[in-house]
Amino acid sequence: MKLPYERPTLRKLTAGALNKFGPRAGARAVTALDGVAVDELVARFGSPLFVLSERQLRRSYQAAVRAFGTRYPQVQLAWSYKTNYLNAVCRTFHQEGAWAEVVSGMELEKALLNGVPGPHILFNGPGKRRADLERACAVDAVIHLDHADELHLLLDVAAGRPQRPRVALRVNLDAGIVPQWDRFGFNLENGEAWQALGRIVAPGRLELVGLHCHIGTYILQTAAYATAAAKLAALALRCERELNTSIQYLDLGGGFPSTNTLKGAYLPASDTVPSLDEYAEAITGALLGAGFRSGELPVLVLEAGRALVDDAGSLIGTVLANKRLADGRRATILDFGVNLLFTSFWYDHHISPTREFSNQTEPTVLYGPLCMNIDMLRESIALPLLAPGHHVLVHKVGAYNLSQWQQFINLRPNVVLIDQTAQVHLIRAAETLEYLQQLEQVPAHLR
Repeated sequence: MKLPYERPTLRKLTAGALNKFGPRAGARAVTALDGVAVDELVARFGSPLFVLSERQLRRSYQAAVRAFGTRYPQVQLAWSYKTNYLNAVCRTFHQEGAWAEVVSGMELEKALLNGVPGPHILFNGPGKRRADLERACAVDAVIHLDHADELHLLLDVAAGRPQRPRVALRVNLDAGIVPQWDRFGFNLENGEAWQALGRIVAPGRLELVGLHCHIGTYILQTAAYATAAAKLAALALRCERELNTSIQYLDLGGGFPSTNTLKGAYLPASDTVPSLDEYAEAITGALLGAGFRSGELPVLVLEAGRALVDDAGSLIGTVLANKRLADGRRATILDFGVNLLFTSFWYDHHISPTREFSNQTEPTVLYGPLCMNIDMLRESIALPLLAPGHHVLVHKVGAYNLSQWQQFINLRPNVVLIDQTAQVHLIRAAETLEYLQQLEQVPAHLR
């Protein structure tokens, strides 16, 4: 069949700077999120605006469960609360089956209010107070011991209690990562961890149920997890042999990266970050080959945070102004700064315009609106000419920004969730000056 005639067209192609991997990719317009137009979101909820995708939250969780659960018989994910505190996010993961991993008394109470049973809460962190330990014991949360002073304090708290508090020991070890994380937990190689295990078991006031290690953050070496898993498994087997104590679970922590590109990286994260399947293969392979008897494998616990939530978050912003710097570079000022996008100190976030544009782009410096010289969002990014009032979209901002954002110079904005049917829900309202000042008290002589 003869094809219909189409007249030829000429189009200018702007490749940008070349390197040995080919031309630099240009910006592409993103006009909608999960089927909802960006302009509609801004019209309803203002700018800046954080947008979370329920569909992506669930997909990320299910992908992690599938990667590990198809390779190991007993896997339990525990949502890392500090990564994103919003109840809508936490409850989404809890609906999917996640336990809670918390690192403070505040986070413990938040998990309880979100309906997580005490036995499904893992209490980490180096700063637990006596009241925190008492509360954790009361609800039967599992306390991950971080240092000797905490161990002695918990032994004192446990004295006279009708039920032994359940504990796990946090271990730091050499997994081949430089620098080695040795601030948290008891060191394995110098014998400190084994000595602590003896102190836990001997008095009989605590029930040792787990071992935990967290080797770092944004770890790209899957072999490091295999090393950590093997060493933790060997320690568990030694507990069984020499302390007559069976370890119920091994917690390999988190530290899995998202596909955000670290500042200074030579290649984008899409080219360098291993898949979850590769991490799962390394960890489960080490555990399955560690020498546990058939049917007595410990539960594998994972405290994933960034890898589950980062991809689900977006930040919509608006151009306030453009200017030329002294060296001739174009600078664009946006209505959000590093007080909202804290991770811009770590990542070169991918940023898209939200409307179609010509192929002409120019290297641009992106600044926020703060009256601080450090308020730089991107040192250089190829973007089209954006006029005041145009919107931009920052991708993969779900981790840490909504737990570390600040009321600095500007108030914090609305946060919305787009559910799986493309309905938009306000899950955190924008702050007001009244909200900001509600805890302040002015002395009588200043009124």
